[in-house]
Amino acid sequence: MLSPMESKHIKQALQHEAWRTLRIMSEFVDATDTLVRIGHGVAVFGSARTPPTKPEYQKALECGRLLSQKGFAVITGGGPGIMEAANKGCLEAGGTSVGLNISLPFEQKPNPFQSVELTFRYFFVRKVMFVKHASGFVIFPGGFGTLDELFEALTLIQTLKIVPFPVILIGKAFWEPLLEWMRTTLAVEHATISPEDFEIFHVTDDVGEAATIIHEVLTGKRAWATRLPRFASDQPTSEEEGIRSGIHPRRHLQGDAALGMDNIE
Repeated sequence: MLSPMESKHIKQALQHEAWRTLRIMSEFVDATDTLVRIGHGVAVFGSARTPPTKPEYQKALECGRLLSQKGFAVITGGGPGIMEAANKGCLEAGGTSVGLNISLPFEQKPNPFQSVELTFRYFFVRKVMFVKHASGFVIFPGGFGTLDELFEALTLIQTLKIVPFPVILIGKAFWEPLLEWMRTTLAVEHATISPEDFEIFHVTDDVGEAATIIHEVLTGKRAWATRLPRFASDQPTSEEEGIRSGIHPRRHLQGDAALGMDNIE
């Protein structure tokens, strides 16, 4: 039995979480309503700390320009560094330059090269928007956030939660130590990933090659991740939205008492 104080605390917590859920929903609705209008987009990731003097910044600038010329909107996190460069290259080429900004206590400052600008409170909502509206990922050297986006995409593709799209890593020297660890420790020593998992991404120093690969996959001129299991149609049915393998029944606890909430008014 819960004490009156415990019951009051749980009731207040439930009310707070219910309103939080509405804020989360509003971010999904607002972002979706905006991003469905941009057409095919490519998400470009990389460090917010990369200055314009670095070669990576100049490559990201060129990448944004090339993607725009191939008809893609360029989607970044809206901040400085690599994100700014990709947005700038796209905007200067006359393309749709999208920034999915995040409210942070430090580091994130919106760059001025966004023709479409959204700001998110929640990282996880923002991550869904990157994946949902991207025809490919181009990933430059970066830190924890960049690695988070990389492995998010690889996980969703590997587990068949999304239709496979190109994930292109820019900078062979930067990525090689991580790839070597994946090849030896993950694939060989512990067998936690499979050989075909290395086909769901590509490493290059050439941003032109990255833009060409994504365009060729989108237009059907190049196959991607061919060794992964596939479906008769890569598009999920309405009943299998986000599942792609059917919906499994869930067990539900019966009544408030099962949640220890029988004393909540």
